[in-house]
Amino acid sequence: MFELFHDIAQAESARVRRLVVDRGLKDRVSFRNVSFDEALADLKARGGTTTPALWDGEVLVMGEEAIAVRLRRA
Repeated sequence: MFELFHDIAQAESARVRRLVVDRGLKDRVSFRNVSFDEALADLKARGGTTTPALWDGEVLVMGEEAIAVRLRRA
């Protein structure tokens, strides 16, 4: 299971959310909105500093392009 940390108002985050849905991965990716304190704390605990960011259980990938590459292997 993946976790996608995103900012609901950020265009880059919106494109990544759309990519997840378009690739049929929504059942494998939990959307975590960083406007909620718990999601933001979890992002920071994983070493994250920006959104969008994708956690695969071991590695945090940040940025739209890097996430797209990672999702191709999902």
